Amino acid sequence: MNTVDDKTVVQEYFNATGFDRWRRIYGDGEVNKVQLDIRIGHQQTVEKVLCWLQADGNLASLSVCDAGCGVGSLSIPLAEAGAQVFASDISEKMVGEAAEKAKDRLGDSKNPTFLVQDLEELSGSYHTVVCLDVLIHYPQDKAAQMISHLAKLAESRLILSFAPKTLALTLLKKIGEFFPGPSKATRAYQHREADVIQILADNGFAVQRNDMTSTRFYFSRLLEATRISQ
Repeated sequence: MNTVDDKTVVQEYFNATGFDRWRRIYGDGEVNKVQLDIRIGHQQTVEKVLCWLQADGNLASLSVCDAGCGVGSLSIPLAEAGAQVFASDISEKMVGEAAEKAKDRLGDSKNPTFLVQDLEELSGSYHTVVCLDVLIHYPQDKAAQMISHLAKLAESRLILSFAPKTLALTLLKKIGEFFPGPSKATRAYQHREADVIQILADNGFAVQRNDMTSTRFYFSRLLEATRISQ
């Protein structure tokens, strides 16, 4: 499938059946065991990013772009901590849900700022750009383009998570394709960590911190890269 089709598929998926599925996963209502496991894994990744940023002690002075914000799992706590947050997602429904959640927790605050955009359309300049669990929807060549684009927006730091490409995870994904209904695996792309690190290096970034979140059904490699001084 070509890259244009990939983007269209992602957009349509998250504005239809995918929205209802992932809203349940990212929410706090009842879900099946697989969805609960993914919820726990994703939240662990979010918490790790928050811990990294809070540990630096300057979060309240930062501008942060949350690229692919989903329902605001990271954007909202970042805003609560004082960061100036620009959050976007390709799905209009996801952005709407995130804005509602932000209003419930932050009132009429204009922070975070939410916008419906895909990664390629993002513009501006931010101290830190974060993109969590988005690259899984795009093949290697498209992922490389997106990482390069995000790197141009990041003044100092770029934080990415992705499904690492390993033999074990590839086999698990193949098994998941046989399950019917809501437990069936959605189309997902894995990426070699060495390839992601090289893309970052090609764009002037070096990895400073890394972590791995592994549950039964959720696997996400987390990298924090900072801009190399010229």
